Amino acid sequence: MNDAAHVPPGDSPRGSPKAAESTARAIRKMFSAVAPHYDFLNHFLSLGQDIAWRTAAAKILRPLLERPGSTVADLCCGTGDLAFELERYAAGRVIGTDFCQPMLVLAKKKALHRSTLFLEADTLALPFADESLDLATLAFGFRNLAGYVRGLEEIRRVLKPQGVLAILEFSEVRGTLFGPFFRFYFRHLLPRIGSWVSGVPGPYQYLHDSVARFPNQQALLELLSAHGFHNIRYINFTGGVVALHVAERS
Repeated sequence: MNDAAHVPPGDSPRGSPKAAESTARAIRKMFSAVAPHYDFLNHFLSLGQDIAWRTAAAKILRPLLERPGSTVADLCCGTGDLAFELERYAAGRVIGTDFCQPMLVLAKKKALHRSTLFLEADTLALPFADESLDLATLAFGFRNLAGYVRGLEEIRRVLKPQGVLAILEFSEVRGTLFGPFFRFYFRHLLPRIGSWVSGVPGPYQYLHDSVARFPNQQALLELLSAHGFHNIRYINFTGGVVALHVAERS
């Protein structure tokens, strides 16, 4: 499924740094269109595994979250599901950011009686001071950035020395039996079901296409290493359908 080892480092499927503005508009428009059905389709199309992936990621990050006074930002937070999982263990502050306003409206509705704060912000231009975050997370959002290198540079700017970046993202499926089955589902069935349920053609074909060109586990590790991060490790979930990369700011 994954041709990403051939993608030049720093490129993203939807554009280059020169086209960042038009790319951002296209991504924002696409996610705005599917926002009303976003949570349902995430759960339905993944058979509920997206909930398990976020829960597992938060548990892995729990030692960082439990540090008193820590500041955590969930970037490209969408409707807030990972931010809420992080909040369960956080001894400090959790902030969710996204540049898609309809997604944030839903996140804020779900945040009633919760402490997570949500802000409208582009991950390529974050509203945080230099070296102000202990942990930055992205769940299925890094893949949509207009420029991966620009994103890493901006995230590195706002992380404290030895601060941690965690990226939960689709990756390269492993296994001779499960792999072909999943690739058939992801390529042929998921885009059709997503378009039918949402009533919006395009976004779920984009999901397949962007994942197919996204760096696989090792390529993303190398990209992080080349752009200011070390002590990098990754954990596969569901046979590599999704991987969690955890890295420290050098």
